[in-house]
Amino acid sequence: MKHLSKVLLVALCLFQYVNATAQTATPQLPQPKREFRGAWIQAVNGQFQGLGTQQTQAELTRHLDALQQARCNVVIFQVRPEADALYASNIEPWSRFLTGQQGTPPNPYWDPLAWMIDQCHRRGMELHAWINPFRAKTKGTTALASSHPYWKDASRFLSYDGLLLFDPGRPENREYIAHVCGDIVRRYDVDGLHIDDYFYPYPVAGQTIDDERTYQLYGLSTQSREDWRRENVNRFIHQLHDTIQSAKPWVKFGVSPFGIYHNAKAGDPIPGSATNGLQNYDDLYADVIHWVKQGWVDYIVPQIYWQIGHSTADYNELVKWWARYSSGRPVIIGQDVERTMKFADPNNPKANQMDAKYQLQRQTLGIDGSCQWYSKLIADNYNDYTRRLQLTYHPYKALQPQMPWISSVAPAKVRRLQTTTIAQGTFLHWEAPTYTSWENKPVKYVVYRFATKSKQNLTDASAIVAITTHPFCQIAAAGQKAPGYYVVTALNRIQNESQPVGKRVK
Repeated sequence: MKHLSKVLLVALCLFQYVNATAQTATPQLPQPKREFRGAWIQAVNGQFQGLGTQQTQAELTRHLDALQQARCNVVIFQVRPEADALYASNIEPWSRFLTGQQGTPPNPYWDPLAWMIDQCHRRGMELHAWINPFRAKTKGTTALASSHPYWKDASRFLSYDGLLLFDPGRPENREYIAHVCGDIVRRYDVDGLHIDDYFYPYPVAGQTIDDERTYQLYGLSTQSREDWRRENVNRFIHQLHDTIQSAKPWVKFGVSPFGIYHNAKAGDPIPGSATNGLQNYDDLYADVIHWVKQGWVDYIVPQIYWQIGHSTADYNELVKWWARYSSGRPVIIGQDVERTMKFADPNNPKANQMDAKYQLQRQTLGIDGSCQWYSKLIADNYNDYTRRLQLTYHPYKALQPQMPWISSVAPAKVRRLQTTTIAQGTFLHWEAPTYTSWENKPVKYVVYRFATKSKQNLTDASAIVAITTHPFCQIAAAGQKAPGYYVVTALNRIQNESQPVGKRVK
């Protein structure tokens, strides 16, 4: 109680935000309490290149504000497009996708990753640092900084269709990339480490992957070239998982693979979908299903960017296929905002596909959310997509999907839950529980409101009043009343939830 006055200004700001994000519609879709709601913020398209510090921060703020208003809870921020850095690295050069010239630091100086972590956490969102593991130069990059790893040993790299790639068959490359990721995880308060779909390069007609020498050095006589390449990527994924876990066991490891794993063929023992397109397993040498079975990744975000009814890669078929092979890991659907709004629902030609896709997502067991490609379209409210997220698909706040393989331990209950009414309004406040490790350390709190104690249902997302890092919550403004039965729980870093403590407010 004696500390309450010190945080009233923060509380008043929070109250304004809570009221601004209260439900505004009665949705017809199922509304889960736990759901991954992400968006990718990419740098490789050059949207921030050369803008300067102030303008880049202003544009990122616009994205984050829109995502917050749409009740998204994860931001996947690209920090390493081509063996470079949108963060302060002693290993790799500053990215040209930030400053316009690789190796040149931002001026005025800032650290985009540190800044984004702070901004996301203030908004109650997780920040997952997104890297491209093997790409070392994109087609559009014409000059590499003197500190770029290519200049240390060019033999470690493959040239392919204007790209440079770390050769996945060389153990020192896998070790190096894991080291870069470990550096990010150890030095920054990230909630996740995320890699995209570029492993071996996307095939281009007339191009050959020149890894003969590496194959002769490291391949086994019993292995085909294709199996050897897949095993190289398998080893990297396993190594990266172990690196993250040893650094910070609460940091989640996510992969966003290409949307097709393998095309089904009669008599083929490899599980495949009823599709006919580029394949992870065959073309990119990415055995994603094996990684999931082995428990090396914590969530996957297949990029199912096609529309329902696509002739060679039907969205409906692929969503159900990935859910079937999830092995208990959360499957998050990579949603293409433009295609979703462009194509008509086959069952309702007057409507776009947004409702049909979210119905399928919410009704398919094993699907635990969606990730929007890409954040700028959310910031721009592309074809009313963001407003519909707010009103219909994300009308309430949501916690993250549970990941008991990381930890099933939760914080203890909050202590001394009380209400206090002062000139500024009525507050709930409590004391944090004690803890002994990261697993039972409280970092956030969930406040619920029910009509009566007998009607409390902690699975009801609509009952969530606030998710806050503070040990208090304003529940009524000055001169107003907010009767009901209030419940407070504590969350740890991976959002395992404590037992509830409740109090009736008259």
